[in-house]
Amino acid sequence: MPDPAATDPAAVRRVSIITDSAACLPMEVAERYGIDIVPMEFIHEGRTYRDGVDITAAEFYGLLSKSKRLPTTSAPSPDAYLRAFKRASESSSHILTITPATRFTHAFESAKAAAEMSRGKTPAVTVEVLDCGTAAGAQGFIVLAAARAALQDGDPSGPLQAARELMPRIRLIAFIDTLNYLAKGGRVPHAVAWANSLLRIKPIFELLPSGRGAMPLDRVRVRPKAIDHLVQILRQRSQGNPVHVTIMHTNVLAEAEELKQRISSEFNCAEIYVTDFTPVMGLHTGPGLLGLAFYSDGGPLPSATPHQQSRG
Repeated sequence: MPDPAATDPAAVRRVSIITDSAACLPMEVAERYGIDIVPMEFIHEGRTYRDGVDITAAEFYGLLSKSKRLPTTSAPSPDAYLRAFKRASESSSHILTITPATRFTHAFESAKAAAEMSRGKTPAVTVEVLDCGTAAGAQGFIVLAAARAALQDGDPSGPLQAARELMPRIRLIAFIDTLNYLAKGGRVPHAVAWANSLLRIKPIFELLPSGRGAMPLDRVRVRPKAIDHLVQILRQRSQGNPVHVTIMHTNVLAEAEELKQRISSEFNCAEIYVTDFTPVMGLHTGPGLLGLAFYSDGGPLPSATPHQQSRG
């Protein structure tokens, strides 16, 4: 079926799609599909920054590398969502807001509060809020599925159905360059971070769908091996079927672009993007992260299988 956004950029949307900047959607993709992005916020040394508005991801990671204390993050306020709902209500009678998993942020609760407030202000508009059970580029693909469905004629429940159908199929895998930032945030002991830094270990993890959190997959000692392992996992999971891929990075754009070229040449890519990893999570992983969010057109993806031994 042709993509209405490709044939008619001004296509009328029965359902407006709203998400937040944690979705890692490239701006040109969000604009193409009419997706309204509400910015997350960061507080650093008493100053508040709106993600993607007052500070870019590259600027954020530059600031992070010089900070002795981690910045704090804040979900969009109910008022921020309410303003987005007001904009959307000018052209749509239905609004679907898709947020990250509640284990990562209070965005879902904030959007739900705004939806309750909107009932009195715009009673003719239906607002639904979906916790997508994941985050970052995986969230972005779920949002994109909903936005594409919103461009099709039919039942206004179509975008919500499309999002829910993709949720159990989406995958996110990544490796981090250091555990130091997790140690700063109190998520791993400093001694563990020090030992891993000494051994130059790059932990590889998977963000499981449906709100099940993160799971370690493997550990490698050099970045090229870690990148190879990401590609191997993509090959195992896609099983030769067409894939949709978002490559995420924290301040390593050149590596991300090289990985895009490699994946484009080795896989049948239905679509492939390069984007900054959301600073909402990246402040805990630090610069140097490289990861993939992906799903296959061939049906459900195989379950994750963690490895216990480190690789060269």
